Amino acid sequence: MAGILGTSTLAQVGFIVRDLEVSKKKWAEFLGCPVPPSVDGGRYEVTGTTVEGQPAPDANCLMAFFTVGEHIQIELIQPNGVKSTWQDFLDEHGEGIHHLAFNVKDTDGKIKALEDFAGAKVVQRGKYGSGTGEYTYLDAHGQLKCMLELLENY
Repeated sequence: MAGILGTSTLAQVGFIVRDLEVSKKKWAEFLGCPVPPSVDGGRYEVTGTTVEGQPAPDANCLMAFFTVGEHIQIELIQPNGVKSTWQDFLDEHGEGIHHLAFNVKDTDGKIKALEDFAGAKVVQRGKYGSGTGEYTYLDAHGQLKCMLELLENY
């Protein structure tokens, strides 16, 4: 079963949080695992982040990741207060589930497929801070009732 994205395997559930340190300690206690390190989103010179199609050099976040299955993560994201999909979510909804993520190949092709299939709209895009891949957030609330993230590893 491959569907629109070429996969039906969920890779990640992302949560927006106000305080990463507090949230990751609580999740670690809940899951019975060590508290993971915090990482930032990376330098704009590497990420090239865009928000709503415009360069967003100051949009950033702190993140922590928990592996909760063979191929799935819980990602906690604390936005830095600058306009981004993360900050917009926090401002509009408070803390909570922000996205479902899938690993894909051919991000541009998958974006087109989601636009055609679900009227999804790209709201933020960039490369990982390590430069080893890219992410794209698409608003698919109209048809799929959620934000999707495409992850492509190089």
